[in-house]
Amino acid sequence: MKSAIHQLCEADIARLETTLDYHFTNRGLLLRALTHSSYANECGLESAHNERQEFLGDAVLELCVSWELYKRFPDTREGDLTRLRSSLVNTTSFANRAREIGLDKMLLLGRGEEGQGGRRRDSVLSDVFEAVLAAVYEDGGYDAARRAVARLFRDIWPEDPHEGKKEQDHKTCLQEKVQHMFAGERPVYTQIAVTGPSHARLFTMEVRLPDGRTFKAEGTSCKKAEQAAAARALRVIDKQAG
Repeated sequence: MKSAIHQLCEADIARLETTLDYHFTNRGLLLRALTHSSYANECGLESAHNERQEFLGDAVLELCVSWELYKRFPDTREGDLTRLRSSLVNTTSFANRAREIGLDKMLLLGRGEEGQGGRRRDSVLSDVFEAVLAAVYEDGGYDAARRAVARLFRDIWPEDPHEGKKEQDHKTCLQEKVQHMFAGERPVYTQIAVTGPSHARLFTMEVRLPDGRTFKAEGTSCKKAEQAAAARALRVIDKQAG
């Protein structure tokens, strides 16, 4: 992995470790997690890429998020816990977390994948996020992974087990309409800004439609801002349809 090491700045790695609240004993695991298969193929690294870690990270994240929700809401029924987990454990959520902590800039991509916009693609960013959490698990075990997940999701944990039941309709409705209008394509949500002190943060989220139109909104959590942005997009779509 020497070529990968030269591509990554020591300061960036240290910053990521601080963000994760975990310092690696074996940084090779982290470097592998940040290495896309396209880069490994171009550099002759054979299987030294993150695809196996993606597989492990998917399970690690689901377990860690499930445990956090299970602790937070001891009286909540399984169906509501499943719904809350689904709002956190998905490609868009993971991709947004990846962007927040700078994985999009640290990811090692092959020239072809880079040229095709892989660094901006939710699926690619979601995969590297899973791989990095797998690396934490491999190096430090479950407790280290659990602490990292709790920290990375700290601004979007739901405060109420019933949160989002009505709001979720905006995102669901927008997705259904967009898929119908654009042959199965989906809206993409991106975090634009976070302002305010830690106890009163304000999130700005943007939803982008396949035709390039964007809609921004603010909220006291990422989820609420996403729902507000979806509602704005729906109003415009419904008005034009009418």
